Amino acid sequence: MRNRALKREQAVFPIGSVMTLTELSARQIRYYEEQKLIHPKRNDGNNRLFSLHDIDLLLDIKEFLDDGYTIKEIKSFFEKQKREEEMLSEEKIRIALYGDLMKQSGMTDTQQFH
Repeated sequence: MRNRALKREQAVFPIGSVMTLTELSARQIRYYEEQKLIHPKRNDGNNRLFSLHDIDLLLDIKEFLDDGYTIKEIKSFFEKQKREEEMLSEEKIRIALYGDLMKQSGMTDTQQFH
């Protein structure tokens, strides 16, 4: 599954393909980049390359706009979503570390309270 997530982050699509897939203009895509809603990579020729994740974000942006949300509201939603994902990642790390410490100490979760 991790390999799949890494593949979704690979920037391989040129802007023309992204325009076709999302039905957005190059100007719209550049604007969303200027607003820091997406972060395409650049190749050696300084051309934008997009990942599947970038395309998903563009489709989400398009849907939000169609539903009447503003760019500011979308940006706020994405920032909140990113913070929540970071907190979940940190929590997963804490749980894993706790489990490792318990194993190393020879204790189990039930032993600590007896």
